[in-house]
Amino acid sequence: MSDVFEAVLFDCDGVLVDSEPITNGVLRQMLNEAGWGLTQAECMQIFIGKAVRDERARIEAETGRPLTEDWMRAFYARRDQRLRAELQAMDGALQAVVAAHAHTAGRIACASGADRPKVVMQIEMAGMAPYFDDRIFSGHDMPRSKPAPDVYLAAAAHLGANPARCLVIEDTATGARAGLDAGATVWGYCPDGHGRAFEGLPVARVLHHMDELAHFWEA
Repeated sequence: MSDVFEAVLFDCDGVLVDSEPITNGVLRQMLNEAGWGLTQAECMQIFIGKAVRDERARIEAETGRPLTEDWMRAFYARRDQRLRAELQAMDGALQAVVAAHAHTAGRIACASGADRPKVVMQIEMAGMAPYFDDRIFSGHDMPRSKPAPDVYLAAAAHLGANPARCLVIEDTATGARAGLDAGATVWGYCPDGHGRAFEGLPVARVLHHMDELAHFWEA
């Protein structure tokens, strides 16, 4: 069964590393400081799976201020400081990456909507850098970020893989739409025990633990 896929394309945040609460905590604090009062749940709902700049118009409307490059640099600096101090890999993610790498002859990639320096830093911290090498792709470097399929198409092209024979692992509806629109098979990752994030989307399977992905290659 495992030979049905030529390549495996992983999202990063919320799939490989448990970074979303950290990143969104910093973002919420800075938006609150700028005058937009958000709860953590509201911040997660608005920004999970997206680049901050994707919500530029709303941020500027809610804060009454332009979203400047200086503000973005300050956000990145505060975010990265917290990530370096607190980041953990998702439980079982390293084992899943090792198994996927072994059974696809190294044809795996990370295709994230986040900025590339953050993705590289997180993969290194999680001990996964040897398995991804230079196969790290950022939506910031593409004409369009998720939910557009560009980053997944770029990753598949780099690997020389037919997107229709790629497996995408995603934890958000935004990312799942990107993978589906690329023509890939998408498996949702939902460690909280339900798959409501993917309701209405033709996600082929919902994983509740990354061990399930590692075990897939043993089937």
